[in-house]
Amino acid sequence: MPAPNPGIARFAQRLALHTWTLESTPFPEVLRVARDAGWNAVEIRRSDVMQAYGAGRTRDEVIAMIRAAGIPVAVTGTEYGLLFAAGAERERLLAVLDETCVIARAVGCDMIMTATGQADGSLDAAAGNMRAAADVAAGHGLRLAWEYSSAHPTMNTLDIARELHARVAHPAFGLLLDTYHLERSGVGGRGFAGVPAEHIFAVQYSDVPATAPQGMLRPTDRLAPGQGCVRWAEVFALLAEKSYQGYLSYEAPNPELWARPAAEAAREGVTLTRALLGA
Repeated sequence: MPAPNPGIARFAQRLALHTWTLESTPFPEVLRVARDAGWNAVEIRRSDVMQAYGAGRTRDEVIAMIRAAGIPVAVTGTEYGLLFAAGAERERLLAVLDETCVIARAVGCDMIMTATGQADGSLDAAAGNMRAAADVAAGHGLRLAWEYSSAHPTMNTLDIARELHARVAHPAFGLLLDTYHLERSGVGGRGFAGVPAEHIFAVQYSDVPATAPQGMLRPTDRLAPGQGCVRWAEVFALLAEKSYQGYLSYEAPNPELWARPAAEAAREGVTLTRALLGA
């Protein structure tokens, strides 16, 4: 039997639960469930913060609630849409990002993420917006990871993600790679071998069904690891070769998971992930 890969083994202690995986569970409960299920951290979203605001909590109370949960925050998401925003909407989203950075710093998180959203526009506009966003994050001593989406009409491949990264050319700006979008865009397994290690700021993961995605703008057909067609041995080995130091964040939105008890779904995800890492 070959000796275990120490780089891969280390990932078992860097597993985060993305809150979208337990969408039907209130935010404070997700934090407790993630901790009790054995996750090492959580990835929280702007919508989680807004849910808490809607329940009457202030920003300081939200920060205190997250701290009291007793589980680290691996990544904090800001509101999507900034990639192609303009005018007053661009300024609003930059202000939201600034507040997101304040919250992240307060809870000990050093990584902000943003995704493509559903709008479209020019690559030049996207590069300018992401450069401005990276300036905001850097001003707080944080880094910003951007995720491309295989479901977007134009920002839907790893090649275009790398082109945007090159145009932004900011030390605080990097890529978030998601195994779902890698697989759906034809670069699953070792398909991201050409991405320099220092450009990979964050990783999200879920398995991918063999069936077509049915044209979903925000795909919710994601599966627990080992239940689809992702080549996990290749993915984990390549991340280890690149000495990836961040968290692996389990983002598996699926109505079937949401219908199950949250604790059960959370335990299943972390148990299956650690089994694959051990194999």
